[in-house]
Amino acid sequence: MWLLAALALQFMTYFCLAQGWKGVLGRSGHDVALAKLVPVALMKLFADQAMPSAGIGGHIVTIGRMRALGVPRPEAMGAVLLTLIGYYLSYAVCALAMLVIMWLASEVSRWLAGVVTLFLVVAVAVPSLALWVRRRGAAPLPAWLEGIGPARRVLHLIGTAPAELLRRPGLIVRVTLWNGLIYLLDAASLSTCLLALGASAHPTGAFVALIMASIASTLSPMPMGLGTFEATSVTMLTMTHIPLETAVAATLLLRGLTLWLPLLPGLVLLRGAHEEKGDDRD
Repeated sequence: MWLLAALALQFMTYFCLAQGWKGVLGRSGHDVALAKLVPVALMKLFADQAMPSAGIGGHIVTIGRMRALGVPRPEAMGAVLLTLIGYYLSYAVCALAMLVIMWLASEVSRWLAGVVTLFLVVAVAVPSLALWVRRRGAAPLPAWLEGIGPARRVLHLIGTAPAELLRRPGLIVRVTLWNGLIYLLDAASLSTCLLALGASAHPTGAFVALIMASIASTLSPMPMGLGTFEATSVTMLTMTHIPLETAVAATLLLRGLTLWLPLLPGLVLLRGAHEEKGDDRD
């Protein structure tokens, strides 16, 4: 029953991502049904994990599927751009909240503070680069950016995003809240995995473990953060007095729910989308 509850919580994360897109597209005058956007969220996850490229593959898939749903390319890029901004804003807020929780528990070390600080630099740099590219519009990119093959296409597309979307702080706040809710649902999923194993699950401890493991995974050069996420999550859980064996099992269950299990439906949906596109061309 607890595992079914964790599975339901994970499904809600795709709902939140799709809801963020829906809000942006609705403001652009292109309302798309939520039922059509949730499969796009699954396809994005598959592309992000199967083609590790700092999320670029997932962005390209998202834009392509929105175009197939009848959304013009600039509006699709606007939805992706605002989601990118909301993602890093919510991520940074969660990181700061985790640091405060650790400080209140007298568990903050220089190493921990340094890692979080480095992540915050990344969290500010990525959306800042995206906004800078958007302000340049169709102007040619600098040579050093043009040389980054996988990123060049997305950066050119960012320049076509509607500028008026960035002048709506209320919309950015809503997208940020939807993205922040995803982290809370992931932390709740970790708590539920602990309960499934018969361990006591403190929501705050699960939140700290989830965010710290996510930060380590983001900063790690390993594809999908393999090994880095697991080791950090287990370490943080044991600091909250969770037995080592239980921490390992709960972390692996969470990774199965958030990473491995959605890959198959994501692959099936993406292949179906490509076949549908091929039929349209015929």
